Amino acid sequence: MKRRIALIAFCFLALPVFSQDPSAWLSTMPEAKDYVQHRVSSYDRSGGNADARQIAAGETLTLLDEAGPGVISHVWVTIASDDPHHLKALVLRMYWDGETAPSVETPIGDFFGLGLGDYHLYESLPLSVGADKALNSFFPMPFQKHARITVTNEGSHRTDAFYFNIDYRAYNKPLASDLLYFHAQYRQAAPAHGWTNQWHSNGDALVEGKKNLNGEGNYVWMEAAGRGHFAGVTMSVLENQDGWWGEGDDMFFVDGEALPSINGTGSEDYFLGAWDFGGHPFAYELFGAPVVGQEVAGGRWSLYRFHLDSPIPFTKSLRATIEHGHANHRSDNYYSVAYWYQTEPHAAFPALPGLEERIPRIYAVGGPGNSGK
Repeated sequence: MKRRIALIAFCFLALPVFSQDPSAWLSTMPEAKDYVQHRVSSYDRSGGNADARQIAAGETLTLLDEAGPGVISHVWVTIASDDPHHLKALVLRMYWDGETAPSVETPIGDFFGLGLGDYHLYESLPLSVGADKALNSFFPMPFQKHARITVTNEGSHRTDAFYFNIDYRAYNKPLASDLLYFHAQYRQAAPAHGWTNQWHSNGDALVEGKKNLNGEGNYVWMEAAGRGHFAGVTMSVLENQDGWWGEGDDMFFVDGEALPSINGTGSEDYFLGAWDFGGHPFAYELFGAPVVGQEVAGGRWSLYRFHLDSPIPFTKSLRATIEHGHANHRSDNYYSVAYWYQTEPHAAFPALPGLEERIPRIYAVGGPGNSGK
């Protein structure tokens, strides 16, 4: 029995360990490491201090193009640009093991939780934005054969200075064959089309009496096919109508379910706040609402929830959604990035909306506070 336990322990320790749990970082510090640490960055190859890269309009900059096996442990970016929409205009893509379709495709601001196209400070466990305009990701991203990361400038302005540091661990033997690949997918609904604009408050009988058991018309965070698990989501909301936008339940459909096996009680509840977030911004390791706006047309909100304590697994497929208002009666703007791990190949992503569509603006949708029809 002792020999069996020792063998299990040896096999566990022989595998690459890349936990992103800070307590594990400290507790495993005395253990010998079996990787070589590397960094790919924008540093000045001449030895001077011109450490940034420019990205012309329409140009693609390759940030990383490295052979495996390896694990990306940290990505840091900061940007100087005269383009007021550069967080929406610069598109981040990541490709694993020679795939032609990216496993990550999102405007760079949205990837780091800045879905309204401007900067705010917050700290979570996998993502953070530090002063000033310092964008950080600590999601572990394994690859067996090759990794490539690019940024494309889809705007009309040149990006004057794009700085980056990407830290990764290089291994001299293959990673475990059952490791899953990191994915991140951008989605938006601008606007999310509510089923009516003939309402005056969220409590109207017309609204309250509406039923939604199967998620019809829900805002979709992501749809995946294969085996994997859902890690979390960042989401921003620009209100087109007055009132509280968050009377919507999260619904997760696992492995082709017709009815969700995970069904929440309200938008702020899913993001682990309560009572419209109480008017107070907050940011914790696994959940937060770092931007809390006014409950009027034009109100701006940014939120995140990470399931690192208990990822949501799927063996065939996953459809992760949330209502926009109770039973989808509201027509606000939603911008989100879902993060998950899965086997390859992955299902095709929806086409990325054009830049003009991605820029947040109020739409004439009718309803309270909105005179449009």
